[in-house]
Amino acid sequence: MNRIEIIRTRHAARRETLIELQEIPYAFESIHFFKKNRAMGHVNVYARALCTNCLSSNTEWVKCKGTGKIYTFTVTNQNGSAGFRESLPYVMAYVELAEGLKVLTNLVECKPDEVRIGMPVEAVFEDATPEVTLLKFRPAR
Repeated sequence: MNRIEIIRTRHAARRETLIELQEIPYAFESIHFFKKNRAMGHVNVYARALCTNCLSSNTEWVKCKGTGKIYTFTVTNQNGSAGFRESLPYVMAYVELAEGLKVLTNLVECKPDEVRIGMPVEAVFEDATPEVTLLKFRPAR
């Protein structure tokens, strides 16, 4: 079962979501898209059939550049949960994308004491399982 089929299965009860997912012109592994209101310019952090600000259906898919900057962050030094304790310490950050939206994510490939607010970052993708790919960020190269 591929990723689109898995998401369609998860959202089978929401027909409008299925229609939206069929319109996505990308592979989940490599790039990230969001929905934007064509008339007003409002952006939705995750895909919805209607604009959350004005309820317009005049929306389009917009491809993210995959770059941004650290808006704020925290360093986690203690977490006893399986799947997290192996990564300690790790950085959770809000990244402000070049397009203006903010996403909560992990910052990877740098030491926690090197992270700074305003630091330029770029998107990387990590396969957590064969079915799940996570969007993370690393310092811009």
